[in-house]
Amino acid sequence: MKKDKRFSSLNNILLIILVGFQGNLFSGPISSNIDQMMPKLQELLLHDNHLNGTIPPSICNMQKLQILSLRSNQFSGELPHAWNMKSIMVFLDVSQNNLSGNIPTSLGVLRSLEILKLNDNNFGDEIPDALQNCSSLRSIDLGDNNIDLSSNNLQGEIPKEISSLIQLGTLNLSKNQLTGKIPSKVGNLHWLETLDLSHNHLSGQIPQSLSSLTSLSHLDLSYNNLSGRIPTGNQLQTLNFSSIYVGNQWLCGVPLSTNVVLGFIVGFWGVCGILILKTSWRYAYFQFFDDIKDKVALAIALKVARFKRFLF
Repeated sequence: MKKDKRFSSLNNILLIILVGFQGNLFSGPISSNIDQMMPKLQELLLHDNHLNGTIPPSICNMQKLQILSLRSNQFSGELPHAWNMKSIMVFLDVSQNNLSGNIPTSLGVLRSLEILKLNDNNFGDEIPDALQNCSSLRSIDLGDNNIDLSSNNLQGEIPKEISSLIQLGTLNLSKNQLTGKIPSKVGNLHWLETLDLSHNHLSGQIPQSLSSLTSLSHLDLSYNNLSGRIPTGNQLQTLNFSSIYVGNQWLCGVPLSTNVVLGFIVGFWGVCGILILKTSWRYAYFQFFDDIKDKVALAIALKVARFKRFLF
Protein backbone atom coordinates (compact mmCIF):
# COMPACT_ATOMS: atom_id res chain seq x y z
CA MET A 1 0.00 0.00 0.00
CA LYS A 2 2.83 2.41 0.80
CA LYS A 3 4.37 1.73 -2.58
CA ASP A 4 1.12 2.75 -4.32
CA LYS A 5 1.04 6.03 -2.38
CA ARG A 6 4.62 6.78 -3.28
CA PHE A 7 3.91 6.32 -6.97
CA SER A 8 0.66 8.29 -6.88
CA SER A 9 2.49 11.60 -6.44
CA LEU A 10 4.75 10.78 -9.38
CA ASN A 11 1.69 10.00 -11.48
CA ASN A 12 0.36 13.48 -10.80
CA ILE A 13 3.71 14.93 -11.81
CA LEU A 14 3.60 13.05 -15.11
CA LEU A 15 0.20 14.51 -15.90
CA ILE A 16 1.47 18.02 -15.21
CA ILE A 17 4.56 17.52 -17.37
CA LEU A 18 2.33 16.84 -20.35
CA VAL A 19 1.31 20.48 -20.29
CA GLY A 20 4.83 21.84 -20.15
CA PHE A 21 6.43 20.89 -16.84
CA GLN A 22 9.68 19.59 -18.35
CA GLY A 23 12.97 21.21 -17.37
CA ASN A 24 12.53 21.09 -13.59
CA LEU A 25 14.22 19.21 -10.76
CA PHE A 26 11.92 16.20 -10.45
CA SER A 27 13.56 13.01 -9.26
CA GLY A 28 12.63 9.38 -8.79
CA PRO A 29 11.61 6.66 -11.23
CA ILE A 30 8.81 6.42 -13.77
CA SER A 31 5.98 4.19 -12.55
CA SER A 32 6.26 0.64 -13.87
CA ASN A 33 2.60 0.53 -14.92
CA ILE A 34 2.50 3.85 -16.74
CA ASP A 35 0.86 2.15 -19.73
CA GLN A 36 -2.15 1.20 -17.60
CA MET A 37 -2.41 4.57 -15.88
CA MET A 38 -2.29 6.59 -19.09
CA PRO A 39 -3.13 4.28 -22.02
CA LYS A 40 -4.12 7.19 -24.29
CA LEU A 41 -1.03 9.28 -23.64
CA GLN A 42 0.38 10.83 -26.83
CA GLU A 43 3.24 13.02 -25.57
CA LEU A 44 5.55 12.32 -22.64
CA LEU A 45 7.98 15.18 -22.05
CA LEU A 46 10.24 14.54 -19.08
CA HIS A 47 13.53 15.90 -20.39
CA ASP A 48 15.95 18.00 -18.34
CA ASN A 49 15.03 16.65 -14.90
CA HIS A 50 16.72 14.38 -12.36
CA LEU A 51 14.64 11.27 -12.96
CA ASN A 52 16.43 7.97 -12.36
CA GLY A 53 15.99 4.22 -12.30
CA THR A 54 15.25 2.21 -15.41
CA ILE A 55 12.90 3.11 -18.24
CA PRO A 56 9.93 0.79 -17.61
CA PRO A 57 9.33 -1.86 -20.33
CA SER A 58 5.62 -1.05 -20.12
CA ILE A 59 6.33 2.17 -22.00
CA CYS A 60 6.59 0.02 -25.13
CA ASN A 61 2.90 -0.86 -24.78
CA MET A 62 1.71 2.73 -25.13
CA GLN A 63 0.42 2.47 -28.68
CA LYS A 64 -0.80 6.07 -28.89
CA LEU A 65 2.49 7.57 -27.72
CA GLN A 66 4.00 9.70 -30.48
CA ILE A 67 6.64 11.77 -28.67
CA LEU A 68 8.90 10.45 -25.91
CA SER A 69 11.54 12.85 -24.61
CA LEU A 70 13.63 11.63 -21.66
CA ARG A 71 16.80 13.55 -22.54
CA SER A 72 19.17 14.78 -19.82
CA ASN A 73 18.11 12.69 -16.85
CA GLN A 74 19.83 9.95 -14.85
CA PHE A 75 18.18 6.83 -16.27
CA SER A 76 20.28 3.67 -16.18
CA GLY A 77 20.01 0.07 -17.30
CA GLU A 78 18.91 -1.02 -20.74
CA LEU A 79 16.60 0.65 -23.21
CA PRO A 80 13.38 -1.43 -23.29
CA HIS A 81 13.49 -4.24 -25.86
CA ALA A 82 9.81 -4.96 -26.48
CA TRP A 83 8.79 -2.12 -28.80
CA ASN A 84 5.39 -2.72 -30.36
CA MET A 85 4.85 -2.82 -34.12
CA LYS A 86 1.52 -1.03 -33.61
CA SER A 87 3.35 1.97 -32.20
CA ILE A 88 3.01 5.36 -33.93
CA MET A 89 6.11 6.85 -32.29
CA VAL A 90 7.68 9.64 -34.34
CA PHE A 91 10.17 11.14 -31.86
CA LEU A 92 12.33 9.14 -29.41
CA ASP A 93 15.02 10.92 -27.40
CA VAL A 94 16.80 9.20 -24.50
CA SER A 95 20.12 11.01 -24.99
CA GLN A 96 22.39 12.19 -22.18
CA ASN A 97 21.55 9.49 -19.66
CA ASN A 98 23.44 6.48 -18.27
CA LEU A 99 21.81 3.79 -20.39
CA SER A 100 23.84 0.71 -21.31
CA GLY A 101 23.52 -2.67 -23.02
CA ASN A 102 22.68 -3.19 -26.68
CA ILE A 103 20.53 -1.04 -28.92
CA PRO A 104 17.31 -3.07 -29.21
CA THR A 105 16.63 -4.68 -32.59
CA SER A 106 12.92 -4.20 -31.87
CA LEU A 107 13.36 -0.48 -32.64
CA GLY A 108 13.11 -1.64 -36.24
CA VAL A 109 9.34 -2.10 -35.86
CA LEU A 110 8.85 1.65 -35.32
CA ARG A 111 7.89 2.42 -38.92
CA SER A 112 6.67 5.94 -38.05
CA LEU A 113 9.87 6.92 -36.23
CA GLU A 114 11.44 10.06 -37.71
CA ILE A 115 13.97 11.16 -35.09
CA LEU A 116 16.06 8.80 -32.95
CA LYS A 117 18.52 10.20 -30.41
CA LEU A 118 20.52 7.76 -28.28
CA ASN A 119 23.69 9.82 -27.98
CA ASP A 120 25.76 10.30 -24.83
CA ASN A 121 24.98 6.99 -23.15
CA ASN A 122 26.95 3.78 -22.71
CA PHE A 123 25.43 1.57 -25.39
CA GLY A 124 27.70 -1.16 -26.71
CA ASP A 125 27.91 -3.91 -29.31
CA GLU A 126 26.91 -3.22 -32.93
CA ILE A 127 24.37 -1.02 -34.69
CA PRO A 128 21.40 -3.32 -35.37
CA ASP A 129 20.59 -3.98 -39.04
CA ALA A 130 16.90 -3.75 -38.11
CA LEU A 131 17.11 0.06 -38.11
CA GLN A 132 16.84 -0.12 -41.91
CA ASN A 133 13.16 -0.94 -41.39
CA CYS A 134 12.54 2.50 -39.87
CA SER A 135 11.74 3.87 -43.30
CA SER A 136 10.61 7.27 -41.99
CA LEU A 137 13.86 8.07 -40.13
CA ARG A 138 15.23 11.53 -40.86
CA SER A 139 17.76 11.83 -38.05
CA ILE A 140 19.91 9.32 -36.14
CA ASP A 141 22.26 10.47 -33.41
CA LEU A 142 24.27 7.73 -31.76
CA GLY A 143 27.23 9.86 -30.83
CA ASP A 144 29.27 9.97 -27.64
CA ASN A 145 28.55 6.51 -26.36
CA ASN A 146 30.76 3.56 -25.31
CA ILE A 147 26.92 3.47 -29.97
CA ASP A 148 23.39 11.80 -31.16
CA LEU A 149 24.63 7.17 -31.75
CA SER A 150 27.75 9.22 -30.96
CA SER A 151 29.80 8.82 -27.82
CA ASN A 152 28.95 5.23 -27.03
CA ASN A 153 31.04 2.08 -27.27
CA LEU A 154 29.57 0.72 -30.48
CA GLN A 155 31.75 -1.73 -32.34
CA GLY A 156 31.71 -3.58 -35.63
CA GLU A 157 31.00 -2.14 -39.06
CA ILE A 158 28.47 0.45 -40.16
CA PRO A 159 25.62 -1.65 -41.61
CA LYS A 160 25.39 -1.19 -45.38
CA GLU A 161 21.60 -1.23 -44.92
CA ILE A 162 21.83 2.22 -43.37
CA SER A 163 22.10 3.55 -46.93
CA SER A 164 18.45 2.59 -47.45
CA LEU A 165 17.26 5.24 -44.96
CA ILE A 166 16.91 7.74 -47.79
CA GLN A 167 15.12 10.38 -45.70
CA LEU A 168 17.99 10.78 -43.24
CA GLY A 169 19.09 14.37 -42.68
CA THR A 170 21.55 13.72 -39.83
CA LEU A 171 23.81 10.73 -39.16
CA ASN A 172 26.15 11.01 -36.19
CA LEU A 173 28.16 7.92 -35.27
CA SER A 174 31.17 9.75 -33.88
CA LYS A 175 33.27 8.70 -30.87
CA ASN A 176 32.60 4.98 -31.02
CA GLN A 177 34.72 1.94 -31.86
CA LEU A 178 33.41 1.35 -35.37
CA THR A 179 35.62 -0.48 -37.87
CA GLY A 180 35.46 -1.47 -41.53
CA LYS A 181 34.64 0.78 -44.46
CA ILE A 182 32.21 3.62 -45.00
CA PRO A 183 29.24 2.05 -46.87
CA SER A 184 29.81 2.47 -50.61
CA LYS A 185 26.20 3.53 -51.21
CA VAL A 186 26.23 6.35 -48.69
CA GLY A 187 25.48 8.59 -51.68
CA ASN A 188 21.91 7.22 -51.65
CA LEU A 189 21.18 9.44 -48.63
CA HIS A 190 20.29 12.38 -50.86
CA TRP A 191 18.80 14.50 -48.05
CA LEU A 192 21.76 14.10 -45.71
CA GLU A 193 22.93 17.45 -44.32
CA THR A 194 25.17 16.29 -41.46
CA LEU A 195 27.53 13.29 -41.49
CA ASP A 196 29.86 12.78 -38.54
CA LEU A 197 31.93 9.58 -38.44
CA SER A 198 34.88 11.08 -36.58
CA HIS A 199 36.89 9.38 -33.83
CA ASN A 200 36.36 5.76 -34.89
CA HIS A 201 38.58 3.13 -36.53
CA LEU A 202 37.16 3.23 -40.04
CA SER A 203 39.50 2.22 -42.85
CA GLY A 204 39.64 2.01 -46.63
CA GLN A 205 38.82 4.72 -49.12
CA ILE A 206 36.19 7.43 -48.89
CA PRO A 207 33.38 6.34 -51.27
CA GLN A 208 33.11 8.41 -54.45
CA SER A 209 29.33 8.45 -53.94
CA LEU A 210 29.89 10.83 -51.02
CA SER A 211 30.43 13.59 -53.57
CA SER A 212 26.83 13.23 -54.78
CA LEU A 213 25.37 14.41 -51.44
CA THR A 214 24.31 17.83 -52.66
CA SER A 215 22.64 18.81 -49.37
CA LEU A 216 25.68 18.02 -47.22
CA SER A 217 26.73 21.05 -45.15
CA HIS A 218 28.62 19.47 -42.24
CA LEU A 219 31.10 16.61 -42.71
CA ASP A 220 33.59 15.19 -40.21
CA LEU A 221 35.68 12.11 -41.02
CA SER A 222 38.61 13.03 -38.78
CA TYR A 223 40.62 10.63 -36.64
CA ASN A 224 40.06 7.35 -38.42
CA ASN A 225 42.31 5.13 -40.53
CA LEU A 226 41.02 6.19 -43.94
CA SER A 227 43.34 6.05 -46.95
CA GLY A 228 43.54 6.94 -50.63
CA ARG A 229 42.53 10.10 -52.48
CA ILE A 230 39.76 12.34 -51.21
CA PRO A 231 36.87 12.26 -53.74
CA THR A 232 36.15 15.38 -55.74
CA GLY A 233 32.75 16.81 -56.50
CA ASN A 234 30.80 20.05 -56.43
CA GLN A 235 29.58 19.69 -52.86
CA LEU A 236 32.85 18.38 -51.43
CA GLN A 237 34.68 21.33 -52.97
CA THR A 238 32.65 23.63 -50.72
CA LEU A 239 33.71 21.57 -47.68
CA ASN A 240 37.38 22.27 -48.12
CA PHE A 241 38.63 22.48 -44.53
CA SER A 242 41.52 20.17 -43.78
CA SER A 243 40.11 19.63 -40.26
CA ILE A 244 37.42 17.42 -41.85
CA TYR A 245 40.08 14.83 -42.67
CA VAL A 246 42.75 15.39 -40.01
CA GLY A 247 44.02 12.28 -38.21
CA ASN A 248 43.92 10.06 -41.33
CA GLN A 249 47.61 9.86 -42.20
CA TRP A 250 47.13 7.90 -45.45
CA LEU A 251 44.64 10.29 -47.03
CA CYS A 252 45.75 12.59 -49.84
CA GLY A 253 44.25 15.14 -52.18
CA VAL A 254 42.57 18.50 -51.77
CA PRO A 255 42.42 20.05 -49.21
CA LEU A 256 45.38 18.07 -47.84
CA SER A 257 47.76 18.50 -50.80
CA THR A 258 49.16 21.46 -52.73
CA ASN A 259 46.40 23.86 -51.72
CA VAL A 260 47.13 23.52 -48.04
CA VAL A 261 49.03 26.83 -47.79
CA LEU A 262 46.27 28.79 -49.53
CA GLY A 263 43.68 26.94 -47.48
CA PHE A 264 45.54 27.91 -44.32
CA ILE A 265 45.54 31.61 -45.21
CA VAL A 266 41.89 31.71 -46.24
CA GLY A 267 40.37 29.15 -43.90
CA PHE A 268 42.10 30.33 -40.76
CA TRP A 269 41.23 33.98 -41.32
CA GLY A 270 38.68 35.47 -38.97
CA VAL A 271 36.06 33.26 -37.37
CA CYS A 272 36.85 30.20 -39.48
CA GLY A 273 40.47 30.34 -38.40
CA ILE A 274 39.48 30.46 -34.74
CA LEU A 275 37.08 27.54 -35.13
CA ILE A 276 39.73 25.39 -36.78
CA LEU A 277 42.59 26.33 -34.44
CA LYS A 278 40.53 26.02 -31.27
CA THR A 279 39.11 22.50 -31.17
CA SER A 280 37.14 23.20 -28.01
CA TRP A 281 35.63 26.32 -29.61
CA ARG A 282 34.75 24.41 -32.75
CA TYR A 283 33.02 21.67 -30.77
CA ALA A 284 31.22 24.28 -28.71
CA TYR A 285 30.16 26.06 -31.91
CA PHE A 286 28.66 22.96 -33.48
CA GLN A 287 27.24 21.77 -30.14
CA PHE A 288 25.43 25.10 -29.87
CA PHE A 289 23.74 24.56 -33.20
CA ASP A 290 23.10 20.87 -32.42
CA ASP A 291 21.27 21.92 -29.25
CA ILE A 292 19.20 24.42 -31.22
CA LYS A 293 18.48 21.73 -33.82
CA ASP A 294 17.30 19.33 -31.08
CA LYS A 295 14.92 21.91 -29.65
CA VAL A 296 13.61 22.81 -33.11
CA ALA A 297 13.14 19.11 -33.97
CA LEU A 298 11.15 18.53 -30.78
CA ALA A 299 9.06 21.64 -31.41
CA ILE A 300 8.30 20.56 -34.98
CA ALA A 301 7.42 17.03 -33.84
CA LEU A 302 5.02 18.48 -31.27
CA LYS A 303 3.40 20.81 -33.79
CA VAL A 304 2.97 18.05 -36.39
CA ALA A 305 1.55 15.58 -33.85
CA ARG A 306 -0.94 18.13 -32.54
CA PHE A 307 -1.90 19.25 -36.05
CA LYS A 308 -2.62 15.64 -37.03
CA ARG A 309 -4.81 15.23 -33.95
CA PHE A 310 -6.68 18.42 -34.89
CA LEU A 311 -7.35 17.10 -38.40
CA PHE A 312 -8.34 13.58 -37.42
